[in-house]
Amino acid sequence: MILYLDTSALIKLYVSEPGTGAVKEWVNEAKAVSTSRVAYVEARAGIARKYREGEFSVGEYRSVLKDLEKDWRDYLVVEVSEEVATLGGDLTDKHPLRGFDAIHLASALFLKARVQSEVSFSCFDLKLGNAAEAEGLVVLKA
Repeated sequence: MILYLDTSALIKLYVSEPGTGAVKEWVNEAKAVSTSRVAYVEARAGIARKYREGEFSVGEYRSVLKDLEKDWRDYLVVEVSEEVATLGGDLTDKHPLRGFDAIHLASALFLKARVQSEVSFSCFDLKLGNAAEAEGLVVLKA
């Protein structure tokens, strides 16, 4: 199975939060881990915010960024192509999604249409999870 992580799930690999254990377990079971190109910026912004708010020391912050950079090379990254962006826009007509949530769902659906493997979806947002289920994805829940 290919595991698609939205940013709320991806960041749990680098920051200890509720759900971290489940996401790490799913990653270990997956054949490949995928996410959208936008998750990189979203994750970096989330990690930087936590640092600014004092949740990390300078050393911890640098270590987390180093881990993200190392792992990013191994992820199956879905680019925000015209097709993905158009699909994301169409999904907002059907589901109450924010912009980047629609991009994540469109990216997972784009991936599912192109691989010969099950794609499981992980997120920690109820509306996005419901939309993913409605679109036929297997949604993993912690």
